[in-house]
Amino acid sequence: MVPLIKAFMKAVNDIHDAIIQSAQQSGYSFTDKQLHFIIIGIAGMLIFAVTQIAFRKLAKYSITAISFIYTFTVLLVIVFGIEIEQKITKRGNMEFADIVAGVWGFLYIFIIYVIIRIVSYLIKQHSKKGKAKQKLKS
Repeated sequence: MVPLIKAFMKAVNDIHDAIIQSAQQSGYSFTDKQLHFIIIGIAGMLIFAVTQIAFRKLAKYSITAISFIYTFTVLLVIVFGIEIEQKITKRGNMEFADIVAGVWGFLYIFIIYVIIRIVSYLIKQHSKKGKAKQKLKS
């Protein structure tokens, strides 16, 4: 887990340095805060645009899919945060396997939820057909 985070941090730092160098070579003298404002603002809007398109298409089929994606994303942030906190405070071990186990736990319980929803839907559909047949006989 630590090597993965270090590799990610190195990549982010390299990109950061390249942007600062490029801005300086172009004659701009942005502060670090101004660059963060611009770059994160642009990245956020790009992510928002892609998400907006994807969620509009998904909303035609299921709000549950959107809720799942949102929950999964927040859950990833939480489990990574917990593992990083364990590394910083030395209270527990920072392990990628812990993240995987937590995410699998969510997926397992979510699948149970989906199965219950499907069974419930099928029972309701079967019940409606039975009531419709009763009305026809009356």
